[in-house]
Amino acid sequence: MQARITQRNLPKFKPGEKRYDVRDTELTGFILTVHPTGRRMYYCEYARGKREKLGLAPAVTPEQAREKAKNLLAGLTLGEDTPEEKKRKANAHTFKSYIEKEYESWATANRKSGAATVARLKATFFDELGKKKLPEITPWLIEKHRTKRRKAGKAASTINRDMVALRAALAKAVEWHLLDEHPLKETKPLKTDKAGIVRYLTADEEKRLREALTARDRRIIQGRAKGNAWRQQRGREPLSDIAGPYGDHLTPAVLLTLNTGLRRGELLSLTWEAVNLNNNTLTVKGEAAKSAQSRHIPLNQEARDILKHWQKQGDGAGLVFKARDGGQLDNMKKSWAGVLKAANIVKFRWHDQRHHFASRLVMAGADLYVVKELLGHSTIAMTEKYAHLAPEHRAAAVALLEGGR
Repeated sequence: MQARITQRNLPKFKPGEKRYDVRDTELTGFILTVHPTGRRMYYCEYARGKREKLGLAPAVTPEQAREKAKNLLAGLTLGEDTPEEKKRKANAHTFKSYIEKEYESWATANRKSGAATVARLKATFFDELGKKKLPEITPWLIEKHRTKRRKAGKAASTINRDMVALRAALAKAVEWHLLDEHPLKETKPLKTDKAGIVRYLTADEEKRLREALTARDRRIIQGRAKGNAWRQQRGREPLSDIAGPYGDHLTPAVLLTLNTGLRRGELLSLTWEAVNLNNNTLTVKGEAAKSAQSRHIPLNQEARDILKHWQKQGDGAGLVFKARDGGQLDNMKKSWAGVLKAANIVKFRWHDQRHHFASRLVMAGADLYVVKELLGHSTIAMTEKYAHLAPEHRAAAVALLEGGR
């Protein structure tokens, strides 16, 4: 029987004495099999006698089944393995071999943090799941692993991040027909305190941080001058003078982050092309943003002055903050740790500068939706944690009721 397989036509395909096929008139290979019991199964026929189940009606709609069939047929046209071959590989793949031979190359090529995600998967799951065949990874096994880590003292937030990485990896295995279904589809994240304590600088800490940065710049500039005097006395070629207020990239990088809330990756990927000092804006391009969406951040006076001075101090081309070889900086851990120690500031990560930026905005009365856009959050729920950063403001609001006594 041939007919257009649509939601509207489904009631027309009534069960008979024998099982029969309805072949779609639009997409060759798209079939609905109707059983005498009333059971109706979608299939994709891709070779003589070769069929792949697409799902049962009505749980799966004709449109969903048709899309699955299109994707399967398109993949085969492009040279992808047949479902049989993919299942054979799945049975052969352990979780370790799947990550190393299939997922790792895809993740590093298609995800900005792919290498870090793969490293997280290896470090977290290989010991217990590495030798398991993909179909052997069950919800019970995952829950057992998660409970063990929780009892070992791992924070719920850390476990949730690990599970996000695992969930994404296994989702690709399902998409590539290496797994029939996702073992984590019913597993919910552990409950965490979403308000929590977000670290930001007190006014005194910020003052000490700025003083420590200034002192560090002064030492670097004076050290370069003394070093060049020493070289000249011995007839050696002097190093280039530091023509500006900054000893190196650290101070402008820190102060720009405090005034814009840029993520570390966004900061280190920033180019002068994305900085518009005439319009007082900088653009975080989609390829550098965590959300993959470009956003425009206005520059306040301090941020603009920082960039103007730093531009004059360097060549004003390419990356704003570059390594000595002109490439991208990979880390500033040592210099950052030194400044924090000099300023007597503890438990303050580089990323906490972003929290500091957001907290100052919230305490100044900025709308959370504006803060969301500036930070590049994908949902307002991610920004709402900053509503709890100023307890003294809430206390002041409650104090307004005292007049009713």
